[in-house]
Amino acid sequence: MQLEDKVAVVTGAASGFGEAIARRYAAEGARVVVADLNDQTGGRIADEIGGAYIHADVSDRDDVRAMVRTAVDTYGRLDTMVNNAGVTHVNRPMLEVGEEEFDRIFEVNVKAIYLAAMEVVPLMREQGGGCIVNTASTAGLRPRPGLTWYNASKGAVITMTKSMAAELGPDNIRVNALCPVAGDTPLLPSFLGANTREAFEATVPLGRLSTSEDVAKAALWLASDEASFITGVALEVDGGRCV
Repeated sequence: MQLEDKVAVVTGAASGFGEAIARRYAAEGARVVVADLNDQTGGRIADEIGGAYIHADVSDRDDVRAMVRTAVDTYGRLDTMVNNAGVTHVNRPMLEVGEEEFDRIFEVNVKAIYLAAMEVVPLMREQGGGCIVNTASTAGLRPRPGLTWYNASKGAVITMTKSMAAELGPDNIRVNALCPVAGDTPLLPSFLGANTREAFEATVPLGRLSTSEDVAKAALWLASDEASFITGVALEVDGGRCV
């Protein structure tokens, strides 16, 4: 049980990578707060893994504060914050993405990490340490045309992760990022746009997209004591896509 007696919050945990991370954490002994906008599915997942559910818009400070408070009030502490919730725009030319859509991408993918840090860093400092895992993307490392603003948001996540790790290391707070290649999540059709799945898979040396389990296993390792000396890493879970 790699996360026995640990407490984690996972955002965007009602589907895709977030759901798999929440389930894997719980299977390894963690007590998990499932945070999402999808109350029906999120609540069901929380029940199935013996965790707690909270409706949370990660771009809203009050919701983020309530999310963290749920962990503390329910389980007494918070060891791992997984900033996984994310949105994108449909693969298309950069000038066709409207300002409102651009703002939403940066609110959910970037500002949410800032808001979470405002709440969890003081708590983790008081506790003597903690772990933050941010879901970035290979898009932030090897950007492709058609996803320019999404690429930019994930590039920001990677830079934030490294800077946070450097600043928070003395507080025994580790900060790492996951960089998955596209996977079978609800965002996949938006990533592909007019491209075919087969054509995209051909760009991955291992010949397939990521799975939610691939990402969950990496997130488990980063949160475990096995990675106690790992911080500031943008871990590529990509089958060699970024080589």
